Amino acid sequence: MGRDPAAATRGEQGVSTRSCPEWPELLDRAPDLHFKHYTADELQLAADIVVALGPGVRLSEIEVCADTQRNVFYAAHTDPRLAEALSRSYWHELDSWTGEMGSP
Repeated sequence: MGRDPAAATRGEQGVSTRSCPEWPELLDRAPDLHFKHYTADELQLAADIVVALGPGVRLSEIEVCADTQRNVFYAAHTDPRLAEALSRSYWHELDSWTGEMGSP
């Protein structure tokens, strides 16, 4: 991971969009979803999700790849701690949304 999505939106690192770099593959898997990269603090997560992350986790430092309108995240591009917390909530991982098993 290691990318700073906030920096990407500011045009740093030569990137000017938040769209997931794997968007063509994701579009094939789920054409009705649009995945972008965010930091966890940008999602304004429910308190139960934030609490599930545990103490000492800075939301501004962990990333998620998600369609925020449909509450679907792509685990392969999401911090594992956040993916676990999201999967225990009303959010869906892409595989469960599409009914597929295993990410490409």
